[in-house]
Amino acid sequence: MKEEIRTHLNDPRHLEKLYRTNKVSFKRDFSTLYPELRGNTLADFWNERLNYESEEINWGSSRELFFVLIAVLVAGLIAKFPAFFSIEEEFFYPRNIGFIIFPVLSAYFAWKNRLSTGKLAFIIGLTLVGIIFINSLPNVQTSDTLILSCIHLLLFLWSVLGFAFVGEAKNNAEKRLGFLKYNGDLVVMTTLIVIAGGIMTGITIGLFSLIGFHIEKFYFENVVVFGLPAAPIIGTYLTQTNPHLVGKVSPVIARIFSPLVLVMLVIYLIAMVYSGKDPYNDREFLLIFNALLIGVMAIIFFSIAETSKAKKSQVEIWVLFLLSAVTIIVNGIALSAILFRISEWGITPNRAAVLGGNVLILINLLLVTVHLFRAVSKKSDIADVGKSIAYYLPVYCLWTIIVTFLFPLVFGFK
Repeated sequence: MKEEIRTHLNDPRHLEKLYRTNKVSFKRDFSTLYPELRGNTLADFWNERLNYESEEINWGSSRELFFVLIAVLVAGLIAKFPAFFSIEEEFFYPRNIGFIIFPVLSAYFAWKNRLSTGKLAFIIGLTLVGIIFINSLPNVQTSDTLILSCIHLLLFLWSVLGFAFVGEAKNNAEKRLGFLKYNGDLVVMTTLIVIAGGIMTGITIGLFSLIGFHIEKFYFENVVVFGLPAAPIIGTYLTQTNPHLVGKVSPVIARIFSPLVLVMLVIYLIAMVYSGKDPYNDREFLLIFNALLIGVMAIIFFSIAETSKAKKSQVEIWVLFLLSAVTIIVNGIALSAILFRISEWGITPNRAAVLGGNVLILINLLLVTVHLFRAVSKKSDIADVGKSIAYYLPVYCLWTIIVTFLFPLVFGFK
């Protein structure tokens, strides 16, 4: 893109098209080129445009705000389906909780990215297939495949959201990393909104109780049930219209927690040896161990998504490299434990799902660690690490499809 910017520097229309095609890549490459372009009127204009930061909150266009308000209303109404149609909550929410949030977020990005009719139909088709399939599964409370399908359906819908987020940019590593960054920013923003909402809820209920009105039941059934789905939707809207709100907070969080998690992980592995507990014979410990692995993986991926967008010190890259290497050890222990349990007690849906997930994570970790090693050795750029993650994301999507839709059939709905 650098050469295109340099070649078409005096062509405003072409520069605008480049910018709209890939804003993150354009800004990064333009910032690299700007020192040698300084003094050119158009280059100076683009520099101000790309680096201008307003302290005011941007509420977007009236159309966008209206779309978000409709999305909030739709999500809240879907959450109220059990009350409207006398559906058992124990049946509805485990199977359909993902459909409260993800389809409206996918619709938002599909509308924002102006997706083609074909891609819109593809997104709608995948969502409908998910709704029909998960609600058609036998209502067996002890079914492991049902639980696995419900869990992995959330990841499947998350993948559909990623497809809508990437939009028309095919095989674009920067756009996929942008999706990971969006998720990190969304977690920060949604957490703040939920905390503020929780404080408001406590104050509201407390004030009404002082004058003799006990509104807890009404409030939770009619306000909270709309407010909880609204949090990630409004959080998405704010992160997209005001990237500066959390754009500087998220990288700081990533920088702080990466070394802390590294230290915690090393201490935990040492403590595990002395504790006498192991994931080989303790099923609950193995589940917690895998949850730890997924959490650390998320931190690594988010940190790299942030790191690949700017130049980072060697210390930061070393921390990520060491964290990835230690996480490989954690993954190796978890993988050996599940293989041990399969050899001792046979294959089950849960063990097959954990085994497949651990193998995929291990392969991804090895790729990331190799690229990080090359980065610390200055044999390649840190951006290559981000690309290795971005191009591997569809593999996770494929695995969620297998577990969600094929496991119930393969294992006979057990």
